[in-house]
Amino acid sequence: MSANRATRRLSARNRELLGLLPASLLVTAGFAGVFIQRSNVISNVSLIYGAIFLGLCLVAHVFIRRRLPHADPYLFPLVAVLASFGIVMVYRIDPTQARQQAQWFVLGLILFVATIIWLHDYRKLERYRYVIMAGSLVLLLLPRLPVIGYQANGAYLGVHIPGLFVFQPEEFAKIGLVIFLASYLRDTRQVMVIGARRFLGLTIPPLKHFGPVLVIWGLAMVILILLHDVGSSLMFYGGLLTILYVATNRISFVVVGLIAFGLGAWYLGSHITHIHYRVEDWLHPFNPHLYHAALGSYQIANGIFAQAAGGMFGQGFGQAVLTIPGNPPVPLLPAPQTDMIYAVVTDELGLFGAAALLLVYLMVIWRGFKTAMLARDSFSTLLVVGLTTMLGLQVFVIVGGVTRVIPLTGVTLPFVSYGGSSIIANFVLVALVLLASDRARTPAIATRTPADPSRASTSENE
Repeated sequence: MSANRATRRLSARNRELLGLLPASLLVTAGFAGVFIQRSNVISNVSLIYGAIFLGLCLVAHVFIRRRLPHADPYLFPLVAVLASFGIVMVYRIDPTQARQQAQWFVLGLILFVATIIWLHDYRKLERYRYVIMAGSLVLLLLPRLPVIGYQANGAYLGVHIPGLFVFQPEEFAKIGLVIFLASYLRDTRQVMVIGARRFLGLTIPPLKHFGPVLVIWGLAMVILILLHDVGSSLMFYGGLLTILYVATNRISFVVVGLIAFGLGAWYLGSHITHIHYRVEDWLHPFNPHLYHAALGSYQIANGIFAQAAGGMFGQGFGQAVLTIPGNPPVPLLPAPQTDMIYAVVTDELGLFGAAALLLVYLMVIWRGFKTAMLARDSFSTLLVVGLTTMLGLQVFVIVGGVTRVIPLTGVTLPFVSYGGSSIIANFVLVALVLLASDRARTPAIATRTPADPSRASTSENE
């Protein structure tokens, strides 16, 4: 039996190893396509880039094999595919930014490893939940501080350290908020359900235990008011409602939360000028007045045109028109490497290429929820659900904004868009999910109940 389990563990890690090959081939083929498009030659540099990327992923794989032998074998390869695709797309748009993206990818891997080493018993984060919560709130408010606050397209999204760098603290704050909510709701979920009262057919939890949840609702509204950031507000609040539902199994809590958010968003959208303009640009992107206005619907409308030009199969890699020739060139698609990278993907690879990218994200989310289902304790379940939901909502917010499902915001497409804060924070997020996965899949004969004798061996092979 033990030899069979060892074989299964080895096969799981070997599946992870084989899964890294498509990522390295994607880098090689992608850079080869860029070189062919630009100079009509095939350079061996593309092979070098692919080998370097594979080497970095192999180092991470060996580390996972040694430290997390039972972790999900598919999650890291899927993330590697997204990261490789992102580097190639950013290089096709701006080689200088692609080199920076590659450096951030390396830094992200370093923090990925550091997180697994320092937080091998990640459950100790529960002891510091209020400290983590306070730190997350501070991070969210940093963009509004004078001198270091950084504003882009009307929203306060980043912190600028003069002479050094710009980073988006919300990327790290989302992880802290999930840790707090997972820890808090693990302790109070039964009290919230048992002490709840019925009002107009809805279950209302006790206010003293629902207070921190109301704080998160207020935080979402504050983000809308102070930061003018619709995307982060939706992402944080959506993560809250998901964790709340999983913790209590009460759909009425979610309904109340959605009603509260809807009313708050409607009021702020009607009374806050910047948010109102965003909504108008979303509803009427082809209005000539809005199209030619400063910070108007120019970006949204041209993103729609770019996606339409791609059709089903795309115009071809490197064929999207991003600027209008001139001195200086005029951006036809503003921020193609960040906000609008999904529009570039759809333009060049078509609907099928964009759908393939979204399918990879869906597989990442699937593996995250699979880990949450296998988790042995409530904190791990809520933590992984929250982290996975945050990642999924981040994809929905930016893709939904580009495709006009919701108003466009400045959220990045995880692992694909240009941005150091996003890729580094998301590598930390993936590390936490892998830690939970390893703990959930590790055989624990001493703690396994007689009614569940095969859970560990079954989960390792999934």
